[in-house]
Amino acid sequence: MKGQVLEFSVQTNSGVISGADGSRYTFAGSEWKGDNSPMRGMSVDFDSDGTNAVAVYKALGGGIASPGSKDKTVAGLLAIFLGGFGIHKFYLGYTTPGLVYLLVNTIGFSVTWMLVFLPNIVLGVIALIEGIIYLTKSDEDFEQTYVVGKKLWF
Repeated sequence: MKGQVLEFSVQTNSGVISGADGSRYTFAGSEWKGDNSPMRGMSVDFDSDGTNAVAVYKALGGGIASPGSKDKTVAGLLAIFLGGFGIHKFYLGYTTPGLVYLLVNTIGFSVTWMLVFLPNIVLGVIALIEGIIYLTKSDEDFEQTYVVGKKLWF
C-alpha cells in the first residue's frame, strides 16, 4: 500500500503513516527498510498487519512531498550569486533574515563607500558559505533542515 509518513521519533524508534486508504498505521523502526531514516512527509510503500505497517520502504521517487518544497540547487545558486541581497533567504521563505541582508546592504551603500565595501564582503562570504552548505547536503537533509526545520542561519 502507498502512504506518507506523518511522524517518526528517533527516541521511541516508531512512527505513524497515513495510508492511501485513509487509515493511519503505526510502525516500528525495525520495519523501516530504507538506507536513511524516515522523515515526515516522505512517500512510502508498506504492507499492513491490522493497524501496524510492516516492511516499510521509501517509495520510488518518494522524496518529501510537502507543498512548500524548495530546491537546494536553486537556494545554493541564489546564495552564491545574489546572496549579498538575501535573495536565497527570501526564496526559502525567511523574510526577516532576507531583510537583514537587504537592509545592511542598502544602508551600507547609502552611508559611505567604505561601509558598502565591508558589509558586502561579509555578507557575500556568509552567503557563499550558505550556498556551499545547501549544495553539499543531501536532498533529505536540506529539506528537513531548511524547509521543515526552518533553520535560519548556517
